[in-house]
Amino acid sequence: MLPVTTVEEMRAIDEAAHREGRLDELVARAGWEVARRAVAMMGGTYGRRVVVVAGKGNNGADGRVAAALLADRGARVRVVDAAEPPESISGYDLVVDAAYGTGFRGDYRAPRTEGEVLAVDIPSGVDGDTGAACDGAVVARSTVTFAAYKPGLLFGAGAGLSGEVVLADIGLDVSRASTWVLEGSDVVVPWRGRAAHKWSMSVSVVAGSPGMMGAARLCSMAAMRAGAGMVRLGVPGATSSDLPLSEVVARSLPEAGWETDVVAELGRCRVLAIGSGLGRNAGTSDSVRHLVAASPVPAVVDADGIVAFGSPAELASAVASAPGREVVITPHDGEFTRLTGAPPGEDRLGACRKLAGESGAVVLLKGPTTVVAHPDGRAFLVVAGTPVLATAGSGDVLTGMIAAFIARGLDPFRAAGFAAQVHGEAGRCGRSEGLVAGDLLDLVPECLEKRLEQRTQDSAPSRNPGVPASPRGGADA
Repeated sequence: MLPVTTVEEMRAIDEAAHREGRLDELVARAGWEVARRAVAMMGGTYGRRVVVVAGKGNNGADGRVAAALLADRGARVRVVDAAEPPESISGYDLVVDAAYGTGFRGDYRAPRTEGEVLAVDIPSGVDGDTGAACDGAVVARSTVTFAAYKPGLLFGAGAGLSGEVVLADIGLDVSRASTWVLEGSDVVVPWRGRAAHKWSMSVSVVAGSPGMMGAARLCSMAAMRAGAGMVRLGVPGATSSDLPLSEVVARSLPEAGWETDVVAELGRCRVLAIGSGLGRNAGTSDSVRHLVAASPVPAVVDADGIVAFGSPAELASAVASAPGREVVITPHDGEFTRLTGAPPGEDRLGACRKLAGESGAVVLLKGPTTVVAHPDGRAFLVVAGTPVLATAGSGDVLTGMIAAFIARGLDPFRAAGFAAQVHGEAGRCGRSEGLVAGDLLDLVPECLEKRLEQRTQDSAPSRNPGVPASPRGGADA
């Protein structure tokens, strides 16, 4: 996992290091990292021409150190003042943008450049917390950022303006970071033990309605493909002809008051997934709220299940009442807006954290960078996604995956983050054009095979009777 700090958090970390008298040391290390990246981008230094646009603060100091190092290695370097930049820069192999760092506010118009641009910490003109950018912001091919990612490198326009981001360790202590970018290697899911049976990893799904069975099928089958041993699907108001034929055990629920029937059966299941394709009539919404409040197991609430709650306070009441007291909601922007009364806005991380804190639920806010926020303030950022996942039904697949990961033994926070990571990887493994949600059902198991925790003699069968199985996989996350 890669640490992420807000502008305020990084400012506090910097100030602590400055009080320890480490300013010169940190600037020297940062400048060296910038120079090293510059050399890599140019393929060397001899005969290369570099211009460094340097401001007054630490960002500018980093750029000036890099300029000196590059000059010592034979590059022809020019340093220009960020306060009076030229309108255009031409005839150079590389422009180093060290004008303004993450604390910049206001407007900035970068010089027009012909060569490639390397940004220091964050492209000048990009908001460090939101990724919002002014019209003249720097467009970098690469950015060297220090100690931790900044949200502005991952959200909004900043994600596109930063180019390839290189995270450089310069000795700052970011061990108390509460937000992390997930990487593929972080995702490890529990393997089925020798004593496992279908009910030990079982999922109850309440989804679908007459004429809306696709969402129910995708959610249920995704849970099975992600490792659930048993999936019981209940569909309110369905007839036997409506129910899908598959390994999923499906049954009809009454049109109204069906929450009582579901609660009676939840004792055999590890988790509840509810909402996909349920519909939004008043009776259905009442049943959703009552079921979530009465669920003895963790609940994953998506789509129409989220819309059933009229406010964060109403959701918080259900979470506090639930015996399981663990709820995950997975809104896209529209569902987030209906629940809170306002869209997430530019500060998506802050908005997601706020909703998690107010509701008591783990909140997975879908987007190009998906945010998973815990009520205690911790957050995962998932950047594995791809635009091909912007297709009907992919969210239903994600809901089923989260439920399966909880059933397999992960806590809801990690289950949501890890499922989002694997979901994104599955999208990247599929067709670059024409991928549909149903394709993910075959792609998810392929991605999961890389994520199984290390098998031991007690948890996995050997290839041959009497021969111990060789451990494989990674360490438990």
